[in-house]
Amino acid sequence: MAGLPKYAFFEGKIVPFSEANVSIATHALHYGTGAFGGLRGYWNADKEELYIFRPIDHFTRLLGSSKMLRMDLPYTPAQLVDILTELLRTENMREDCYIRPLIYKATPTIGVRLHNLDDQLAIFALPFGQYLEKEEGLHVTISSWRRIDDNAIPARGKITGAYINSALIVSDAKAAGFDDALVLNEDGHIAEAAAANFFIVRDGVAITPPITANILEGITRRTVIQLLREELGVEVVERNIDRTELYICDEAFSCGTGYQVAAVTRVDYRNIGTGVMGPLTSRLRDLYFDVVRGRKPKYASWLVPVYHPVREAAR
Repeated sequence: MAGLPKYAFFEGKIVPFSEANVSIATHALHYGTGAFGGLRGYWNADKEELYIFRPIDHFTRLLGSSKMLRMDLPYTPAQLVDILTELLRTENMREDCYIRPLIYKATPTIGVRLHNLDDQLAIFALPFGQYLEKEEGLHVTISSWRRIDDNAIPARGKITGAYINSALIVSDAKAAGFDDALVLNEDGHIAEAAAANFFIVRDGVAITPPITANILEGITRRTVIQLLREELGVEVVERNIDRTELYICDEAFSCGTGYQVAAVTRVDYRNIGTGVMGPLTSRLRDLYFDVVRGRKPKYASWLVPVYHPVREAAR
């Protein structure tokens, strides 16, 4: 990340970022009563265009999270795309960026509840490159923390308070010298990485936990599944993954908006496959980056251009 934004969408309008402030008594700050999204914009220098990747899908998921939190927000996904493109133009963003929409209980009050509170939306964007230093070969551990259970805190939504789970997982893994961690769910199966979905490859088949395994319903995950099937001709199976399958699989990778597609090459002190990024993961990464930068016309409907808008296909 490089510096702070100049602008934000806050309380219904675009304002200077320095004016987008909340009270220390804000309900969401005390109780985690909010949800967020994470989108990326990819700059294509040849076309002088910034492409937002799958914003309709991201905003649809965000509004799904709002339903879990009993929020009443006056926006459709398409309206949120319009707000975002206006914000990025105002920001004059002409490089890769990360976009953070946040919905939250804005009432400054004390009291544990979801009802009878004001709901607000904020959006800002930052220049952003790689989230992970070692996208081509992560060394991970199995976390001692369990993934949150959907019957306790909605796991399929990006609920702000739930991310203490991920924070505990990440900090403990890094303190022990690892790049990231994999976390098990209550059933003892692999759920996901600290803040990304997870795949293994065995005998040419890509395997990923189902959305009922207490995972985030990842949009990058959905993208990867489609690309594997349609472009790379790879069978994808959604099923539980046992811990010991890590030791005998051929390849593994994590994926998400921040992670993009990141190879996992070691778990604890064992190599996965050959201990380097596998051929399928490498091909998938190359394909993914071509798609998000607008180099694959077949998937143009996933992209919303900021400076030369042609949005109907994306809606």
